[in-house]
Amino acid sequence: MKMGNKFTGIAHAKERLQRTLSGKIKMVTAITDVPKGHIAVYVGESHKRFVIPISHLNHPLFRGLLKWAEEEFGFDHPTGGLRIPCSEDYFISLTSSLNYS
Repeated sequence: MKMGNKFTGIAHAKERLQRTLSGKIKMVTAITDVPKGHIAVYVGESHKRFVIPISHLNHPLFRGLLKWAEEEFGFDHPTGGLRIPCSEDYFISLTSSLNYS
Protein backbone atom coordinates (compact mmCIF):
# COMPACT_ATOMS: atom_id res chain seq x y z
CA MET A 1 0.00 0.00 0.00
CA LYS A 2 1.37 3.43 -0.89
CA MET A 3 1.67 6.06 1.82
CA GLY A 4 -0.78 8.35 0.03
CA ASN A 5 -3.41 5.64 -0.01
CA LYS A 6 -2.90 4.94 3.70
CA PHE A 7 -3.44 8.57 4.65
CA THR A 8 -6.40 8.88 2.30
CA GLY A 9 -7.97 5.79 3.90
CA ILE A 10 -7.40 7.19 7.38
CA ALA A 11 -8.85 10.56 6.36
CA HIS A 12 -11.96 8.90 4.90
CA ALA A 13 -12.40 6.70 7.99
CA LYS A 14 -12.02 9.73 10.28
CA GLU A 15 -14.52 11.72 8.20
CA ARG A 16 -17.02 8.84 8.26
CA LEU A 17 -16.59 8.44 12.02
CA GLN A 18 -17.07 12.17 12.59
CA ARG A 19 -20.28 12.16 10.53
CA THR A 20 -21.56 9.11 12.38
CA LEU A 21 -20.62 10.44 15.78
CA SER A 22 -21.75 14.03 15.24
CA GLY A 23 -25.38 13.28 16.06
CA LYS A 24 -24.44 10.93 18.86
CA ILE A 25 -22.09 13.45 20.47
CA LYS A 26 -24.85 16.05 20.49
CA MET A 27 -27.28 13.51 21.95
CA VAL A 28 -24.85 12.38 24.69
CA THR A 29 -23.97 15.98 25.52
CA ALA A 30 -27.63 16.96 25.73
CA ILE A 31 -28.53 14.06 28.01
CA THR A 32 -25.50 13.91 30.30
CA ASP A 33 -22.86 16.09 31.82
CA VAL A 34 -20.05 15.81 29.25
CA PRO A 35 -17.64 18.76 29.18
CA LYS A 36 -17.05 20.52 25.88
CA GLY A 37 -14.27 18.80 23.94
CA HIS A 38 -15.02 15.39 25.45
CA ILE A 39 -17.03 12.32 24.52
CA ALA A 40 -18.64 9.56 26.53
CA VAL A 41 -17.64 6.02 25.63
CA TYR A 42 -18.85 2.70 27.03
CA VAL A 43 -16.23 0.07 27.73
CA GLY A 44 -16.17 -3.66 28.37
CA GLU A 45 -18.93 -6.14 28.99
CA SER A 46 -20.42 -4.01 31.75
CA HIS A 47 -20.52 -0.96 29.42
CA LYS A 48 -18.89 1.24 32.05
CA ARG A 49 -19.07 4.89 30.99
CA PHE A 50 -15.89 6.94 30.60
CA VAL A 51 -15.62 10.56 29.50
CA ILE A 52 -12.49 11.18 27.45
CA PRO A 53 -11.05 14.11 25.50
CA ILE A 54 -12.02 14.07 21.83
CA SER A 55 -8.31 14.50 21.03
CA HIS A 56 -7.83 10.83 21.99
CA LEU A 57 -9.73 9.89 18.82
CA ASN A 58 -6.74 11.05 16.76
CA HIS A 59 -4.16 8.82 18.49
CA PRO A 60 -3.11 5.73 16.49
CA LEU A 61 -3.66 3.36 19.45
CA PHE A 62 -7.13 4.72 20.03
CA ARG A 63 -7.89 4.52 16.31
CA GLY A 64 -7.07 0.81 16.60
CA LEU A 65 -9.75 0.53 19.30
CA LEU A 66 -12.20 2.42 17.09
CA LYS A 67 -11.53 0.05 14.21
CA TRP A 68 -12.12 -2.90 16.54
CA ALA A 69 -15.32 -1.26 17.83
CA GLU A 70 -16.56 -0.72 14.28
CA GLU A 71 -15.90 -4.35 13.37
CA GLU A 72 -17.49 -5.62 16.57
CA PHE A 73 -20.50 -3.32 16.95
CA GLY A 74 -20.65 -0.85 14.08
CA PHE A 75 -21.19 2.82 14.89
CA ASP A 76 -24.96 3.06 14.61
CA HIS A 77 -26.44 2.05 17.97
CA PRO A 78 -30.02 2.59 19.08
CA THR A 79 -28.81 3.31 22.63
CA GLY A 80 -26.36 5.97 21.46
CA GLY A 81 -22.80 6.36 22.64
CA LEU A 82 -19.66 4.70 21.42
CA ARG A 83 -18.98 1.17 22.65
CA ILE A 84 -15.39 -0.04 22.97
CA PRO A 85 -14.95 -3.84 23.14
CA CYS A 86 -11.81 -4.02 25.32
CA SER A 87 -11.53 -4.65 29.06
CA GLU A 88 -11.90 -1.73 31.44
CA ASP A 89 -8.34 -2.30 32.73
CA TYR A 90 -6.89 -2.09 29.23
CA PHE A 91 -8.91 1.02 28.43
CA ILE A 92 -7.79 2.75 31.65
CA SER A 93 -4.18 1.84 30.94
CA LEU A 94 -4.41 3.11 27.37
CA THR A 95 -6.11 6.40 28.21
CA SER A 96 -3.71 6.99 31.11
CA SER A 97 -0.76 6.64 28.75
CA LEU A 98 -2.46 9.00 26.25
CA ASN A 99 -2.94 11.59 28.97
CA TYR A 100 0.80 11.59 29.70
CA SER A 101 2.08 11.54 26.12
